[in-house]
Amino acid sequence: VQLQASGGGLVQAGGSLRLSCAVSRRTFTMGWFRQAPGKEREFVAVIRWSGGNTYYADSVKGRFTISRDNAKNTVDLQMNSLKPEDTAVYYCAADHNRVIVTMITDFNSYAYWGQGTQVTVSS
Repeated sequence: VQLQASGGGLVQAGGSLRLSCAVSRRTFTMGWFRQAPGKEREFVAVIRWSGGNTYYADSVKGRFTISRDNAKNTVDLQMNSLKPEDTAVYYCAADHNRVIVTMITDFNSYAYWGQGTQVTVSS
C-alpha cells in the first residue's frame, strides 16, 4: 500500500488548509498523525473506510474534519481555525486491520505511512 500526502503550506493563525492523502489501495483504517520539532508523533484523526466512523484528538476536535472520497481513493483532512501549535509535519497512515478504538492513537498500530507534508501556522 502506498500513500501520498499533499496540501501542506504556510498559513496565518485562524486560516485553513486541506491535506489530502492518496492511497493505492483502500485499507480499513486511515488516519493522520503529526510531529512537531523535538516532539513525539501524535495522533490527529482517523476514519474507518467502511462505515465512515471518525475519531479526533481533543486538541483538534471541532476544528479539523477527516473525510474519505471513495471515487478518488483519498482521505482528506480539512483544518480550520489553525493555531501556531498546529505547526508540524503531518503524516497519513493506514492499516488493513480494524484498529480498535483503544489503539487508534498509537502510531505503532499502523503499518503504512506516507511521506510527511509540512504545515506551518504563523502567529
